[in-house]
Amino acid sequence: MFRHSSSEMKSECQRSAWQLASNIDGDAWYGDSLRAILDDVTAEQARAHPIPNAHSILEIVVHLNAWITFFSRAVEGTPIPPWPTMPKELDWPPVNVNDDEAWRESVRSLLANHLQFAERIEHFGDERLDETVPGRRYNFSQLFQSASLHAAYHAGQIALLKKMLT
Repeated sequence: MFRHSSSEMKSECQRSAWQLASNIDGDAWYGDSLRAILDDVTAEQARAHPIPNAHSILEIVVHLNAWITFFSRAVEGTPIPPWPTMPKELDWPPVNVNDDEAWRESVRSLLANHLQFAERIEHFGDERLDETVPGRRYNFSQLFQSASLHAAYHAGQIALLKKMLT
């Protein structure tokens, strides 16, 4: 976890890494971090569909994990699958989580993968931020901002679904 404040940071990569880490496991600008929001969600709640034809908390968690994996692989040079022709099962992978242990592992994986990506951002190097992301038309600066925004966007959805279930 990033222990310094955003004002102490010197590079754009450090600021982007801090923002993502804060959204996942710190003092998120929008309220509770994703970890705090997910902390007391049960597997039963995660699988529930309180809004017909909308995604469950579990489906959102799996989706977030799929995309942070795309982002991580892009840093390594692997193109992100093309949009909008990306197969749905890549964007919203099927879920098969039926018990509390598997649910906890899904959350653990999501949080760990995001924090590992934040570390990769921190050490990426500002001189590379203008490089184009493999498979996309935008640069790494936008990708890193998007990772944080994606987590915040879905954290809000999860928080609302959680309120509906409690």
